[in-house]
Amino acid sequence: MNRTIKSILLIIGIALTAYGIYTLVIPETQISIGEIDLIKVQDNTNSYITIGIGLVAIVLSLINPKK
Repeated sequence: MNRTIKSILLIIGIALTAYGIYTLVIPETQISIGEIDLIKVQDNTNSYITIGIGLVAIVLSLINPKK
């Protein structure tokens, strides 16, 4: 694989993994009105998919071709 493509895959992989972790860690949405608390449960499916794609991109960028 070309060195430029590997560099681009590495950068994209790091960015996707960081974004996935960020969306996984941010707190749940909570609204408090007087004594009533409304909490929206966070669905983390998209975060896991983003982290997985990022890790695959990082692994692909680190693979060395056979000579």
